[in-house]
Amino acid sequence: MNTWNSKSALRVLLCAVLYAALSAVVCFTGAVHPIFFVGYQITAGILLSGIAIWAFRNVQAPGVAACLALAMILLLVAIGDAVMWHVVPLVVIGLLAEAVRAVRKYDWLGDVIATAVMTFSTFGYYGQIWFNRAYTYECAIEEMPAGYADGLMAASPAWSLPLVIVIGIVVSVAVAYLTAKLFKLEKH
Repeated sequence: MNTWNSKSALRVLLCAVLYAALSAVVCFTGAVHPIFFVGYQITAGILLSGIAIWAFRNVQAPGVAACLALAMILLLVAIGDAVMWHVVPLVVIGLLAEAVRAVRKYDWLGDVIATAVMTFSTFGYYGQIWFNRAYTYECAIEEMPAGYADGLMAASPAWSLPLVIVIGIVVSVAVAYLTAKLFKLEKH
């Protein structure tokens, strides 16, 4: 079993920095087109799953998911965006991923499930499309080009949330398996 040591701590620190940076990229893709904002979970599955599974397989002990979530929270503090809609889901997601890994005793399946959970790190940001529509619409009018807000609302009917979540989870699992194959991560 891989545990914490100075080498693994540096690896997790690097992963945490990459995780926060790529989470920011996931958020920025929403500015490209409303469909990317709606499909955040899919983009997160593509960009974050490899980092999370690699970190989890390198340290099969408590604390890795917490480090990834903490990196995101620190990024939010640094950019002045550490509001309850963003921070509370990150805390819950980090704790849930830690719990899954602990219950599964840091095995492959637990790490894959925790990886999928960690890709929801931007949910507090994009989940507002479905749970706080008026706020999202107003922000889009203020911050984005003309027509973006209407395009965002049109691209996010209620039925699209479960679809985006399911596709995002499937993509996350596929990327975890691909990462394991590419980096020869142990699966036992």
